[in-house]
Amino acid sequence: MKSITNMSTLFIVLLLPVLAISNNSYSQDEFPVLKGPYMGQKPPGLVAEPFAPGIISKEGWEVEGVFAPGMKEFYFILDRATDAKKFQPTVIGFRQKDNVWKKYIELPRRGETVFSPDGKRWHMAKGYKDRIGDGWSERKSLGPMFDRKDWGIMRLSASAKGTYVFDDYKSKDMIRISTIKDGIRQVPTKMSSVVNTGKWTAHPFIAPDENYLIWDSEREGGYGDTDLYISFKQKDGSWGTAINMGDKINSDKADFYASVTSDGKFILFNRGMDDKGNIDIYWVDAQIIETLRPKE
Repeated sequence: MKSITNMSTLFIVLLLPVLAISNNSYSQDEFPVLKGPYMGQKPPGLVAEPFAPGIISKEGWEVEGVFAPGMKEFYFILDRATDAKKFQPTVIGFRQKDNVWKKYIELPRRGETVFSPDGKRWHMAKGYKDRIGDGWSERKSLGPMFDRKDWGIMRLSASAKGTYVFDDYKSKDMIRISTIKDGIRQVPTKMSSVVNTGKWTAHPFIAPDENYLIWDSEREGGYGDTDLYISFKQKDGSWGTAINMGDKINSDKADFYASVTSDGKFILFNRGMDDKGNIDIYWVDAQIIETLRPKE
């Protein structure tokens, strides 16, 4: 893998334990006042653009931009370490009130942020928090089925039916799936070669209705680094051919960690900008999904 570093090393570093940080350690003053939908940003078209340039996406390490269902909260991750030899990935959460976005939470990252489609659960790899009023519960474990030491989960995404898809960097960059049958959680199984082909296969996002799956991988015929791919659910329940999402999203750099906003309008993802660890958040009109959907 080129550009942003060896991805396997990056993935492991992203999961290193970090020190506890007070929610009051950093004030709202580091961010300008933002008003309006989508953190006050002008929506992009069908060509990916930086999200909130100079505010969220700037020099350094800013990743995993996600709007919670309802579109009134936005979360992303940055490195709070003041020593270049250390690494302190930290979740920053904003909340919109009276049309103004204000930072309301800051905490150490313990797994990549994904929300359940109803917004009631905040998934964090092998753990989760449940929404309680305007706040969140303590982090809980998904249980022994997922809390295996031989699995290295970075991102776990859930559908409205409760299906889980997640990556496992300890098993040669593999994506697994776990469904619910007759109300019982099924043991995760390896997804087919439609998904598990290439290198650095990771960061799955399953649509709330399970209509499509997006993930990233470095494959033959791609644009030179990790690209975003999509597969559409077939009538027989299988996953269709993996489709590269094209040069309006992918670049010769690492493009990864996609999520679709709960209103279905935009895709947010990460892009490695150089080989010095500078990563930005990009976004693009989600209509591109329909342009890629195979015609019946």
